[in-house]
Amino acid sequence: MSTEKQLYTISVYTENNIGLLNRISAIFQRRHINIESLNISPSEIDNVSRFTIVVNMIEVDVKKIIGQIEKQVEVIKAYYHTLDQVIYQISGLFKVKSELLFEEPQIQNIIKNSHARIVTVNTDFFVLEKSGKKEEIAELHEQLSVYGIMQYTRSGLIAVTKDEMRISELLETYNN
Repeated sequence: MSTEKQLYTISVYTENNIGLLNRISAIFQRRHINIESLNISPSEIDNVSRFTIVVNMIEVDVKKIIGQIEKQVEVIKAYYHTLDQVIYQISGLFKVKSELLFEEPQIQNIIKNSHARIVTVNTDFFVLEKSGKKEEIAELHEQLSVYGIMQYTRSGLIAVTKDEMRISELLETYNN
């Protein structure tokens, strides 16, 4: 068991009930643990939501957190993984002045080299979307910052495990 802090993704499969997010975040708050990223979405099973929480902790503390999370009535099951055990992505949206797209040839090179895609273009601005690792999004942000970014936002990490988890089978029995 690792005694060094590292990033872990915690996947929590839950019923979708009001107030659960507050109770789960309170578990981290009470222990003074910063949540690096949080994403809540539908899961592969109808009526079951999935929280993907990224934290920087030691493994023994992650196990304790999992135990606390699973005590919540609406929580079906919680798992944790290191980043090398999952396939993950983050998305960033960048709003930039349209004139730069046509007047700064380097902007088109940045878009091409970063594998970003243009989501929309109008007379005032264009919006780029880039999915990838956190470092890739940060690099694109740094490159575009030179020209000026009107608006920027980044999603939380989303992930699936590299190994088969058979969570669908567990959740199917829960749903029946």
